[in-house]
Amino acid sequence: MHLVVHADQRQFTIRDSRARLTGSGWTPDAVEVHRIGVEPGGIAIATARSDVVESSVSSLPSAPALSSSAEHVVEADLPVPSGRLVISGPADYVSQEKVFPVLPGLYRARVSYVPAGPPAVTWNEHEFGEHYRYVVELWPVDEQSDVEVLRQGAAVWDG
Repeated sequence: MHLVVHADQRQFTIRDSRARLTGSGWTPDAVEVHRIGVEPGGIAIATARSDVVESSVSSLPSAPALSSSAEHVVEADLPVPSGRLVISGPADYVSQEKVFPVLPGLYRARVSYVPAGPPAVTWNEHEFGEHYRYVVELWPVDEQSDVEVLRQGAAVWDG
C-alpha cells in the first residue's frame, strides 16, 4: 500500500488500532541511532521533514531481502492483536488515518529510509530536510526480538 502521510513534528506512526502511543519510545538511542520510537502498541517513525512524506506498507510471508537503495534500515517488533494497523501523522484526525488489515499476531517491522524526490502532492518547499520514501515491511514472527539497526545512515540526516 502506497501512502502519503502528514509527518507533522517529523514523525508518523504505525500501530495496532487499539493502541495509543504516548511518545515514551523516544529514548536517546531511538532519536540518535534507531530513528524509530518503539512502544508496546506501535512504532513512531522519525522523518527528515515536518511535511507530507511518502511511505509504503506491505505484509510479507517472511523477511525480505535488504534494499540496496536504503540509506538507513532498522527493525523492531510490532504486535497487532486487533488485526488492524493504523498509519497516521501526529495531527491527523481519525478520518485521516489509514487502516491496513493483517492477521492478528506479532510482526517484525523493517523500516527502510530510501532517498526519493518530492511526493506527487503539494508539499512545503520551505521545509528543511531531504525527501525519503519510508518503506515499512512486515512479516509474522513467533518470538520477540530487540530493535536492530541493519544499516546505519548518516549521523546528520534530518534538515
